[in-house]
Amino acid sequence: MQSVDYDVIIIGAGISGINFAYRLQERNPDLTYCILEARHEIGGTWSLFQYPGIRSDSDLHTFGFGWRPWKQDQPIAQGHLIADYMKESAAQENIDKKIKFHHQVDTAAWCTHSRTWTLTVSVGGTQPKKVLLHTRFLLFGTGYYDYNTPMHAEIPGVKNFQGTVVHPQFWPMDLDYSGKNVAIIGSGATAITLLPAMAQKASHITMVQRSPSYIMSVPKEDPLEKIIRALFPPSWATHLIRFKWILFSFLMVTYCQWFPNHARKLFQKHIAEQLPKGMSLDPDFKPPYNPWEQRVCVCPDGDFYASLQSGKASVKTGVIEIVTPTSIQLKSGDELRPDIIVTATGLKMRMAGGIELVVDGEPYKISDHFMWKGAMLEGLPNAVFAIGYVDASWTLGADATAQLACRLLRTMNQESTSMITPRRSEEEKRIMKETPLLYLTSTYVRKGASSLPKAGDCAPWRRRSYYWKDKFYARWGNIRQGMEWSA
Repeated sequence: MQSVDYDVIIIGAGISGINFAYRLQERNPDLTYCILEARHEIGGTWSLFQYPGIRSDSDLHTFGFGWRPWKQDQPIAQGHLIADYMKESAAQENIDKKIKFHHQVDTAAWCTHSRTWTLTVSVGGTQPKKVLLHTRFLLFGTGYYDYNTPMHAEIPGVKNFQGTVVHPQFWPMDLDYSGKNVAIIGSGATAITLLPAMAQKASHITMVQRSPSYIMSVPKEDPLEKIIRALFPPSWATHLIRFKWILFSFLMVTYCQWFPNHARKLFQKHIAEQLPKGMSLDPDFKPPYNPWEQRVCVCPDGDFYASLQSGKASVKTGVIEIVTPTSIQLKSGDELRPDIIVTATGLKMRMAGGIELVVDGEPYKISDHFMWKGAMLEGLPNAVFAIGYVDASWTLGADATAQLACRLLRTMNQESTSMITPRRSEEEKRIMKETPLLYLTSTYVRKGASSLPKAGDCAPWRRRSYYWKDKFYARWGNIRQGMEWSA
């Protein structure tokens, strides 16, 4: 076999990549590795996105690392605190010394004859140079979003608007919205975050939505967590609080899926209690779908609803007919006259960070293939992808994947195996039905489905389910089914 630069190369120094590195050091300390990061610093999403109020849409007790518990009282944290936490975590474990910044992977080519991946990497800033790196195994911590290009939303006439139009993904740091009227187009987590943050300085904020979302208030500091911290030593308390959040998320999602009608009524009651007096649920706060058919948005201490109650913000539901040079006209006849339009219309989906994949000289198209245990791709050797959950914290799913990857690498070493490749049997090719990799009905998921791999209706090709089950399978599940092991 050809010599390599590293046994394992991790792509991406975001939360998935840092976690991959920790698990490798913990469980496969004999393997050499590095992390290739295209940007100048650790952080991924939390380094790139800089829009006002950016924060997690999951609690940090589960979005944070299981091996370095989140110890602050507030479970929903600001973006800069998450970035600092990630940098501190990497430094604590000396992972930061393994990161190569300004290393953009352009192409990853697998050669079966040599059992190696060859990466073509652009190194440097304005005038990058091309270098080649060789490895036996790839771990993708790139997520499934396109951080270079936002999702295109058809907003008629928006190019004619004479005011300022911005997308949260590329927020201009010098944008002054003090005393301005702002229209935020969209109703997802980004819009729910922007509205209360911008309302502090803007004259008025209007959230323009085609259809409403479920918006759940969570306390900045949970009374139960205060009791846990008072009764137990710090090390016990952090683990108990983390367990509480995992259990709460699992029970809430399960309840919504099993009893959707009752869950809908509970959410509507929760929302109605926080609206300004006399404001109706219809049409702005009554989604046409059940909870968790799309992701539920959260707002700490009800800051979204507080902005509505203050009169500094409002919501308008309808379809945009056209954006004129000075206004937004809805098909209902309503008209808004904003100074600034924020297009919070979602993210574009893209697997593997847009890296061109090649297998034995042939281009490899991700969307043509099925995903094995939510971690590897059919016909793509020695490569694992970290994908989180859509109905729980991303990091839980990424960590289950990291533990599975370490087990695969350990088994390969024990059995002197140089190549593992997921393969469907002839029977599976004949009878297995295709299912979506992500079950949500959100616009960005529907539009991005063609960029994602497929899932099947039988093991090991089913989409992932929930953390405890996936963690069990990562440790003790069958890693032979659907997998070809080659010496």
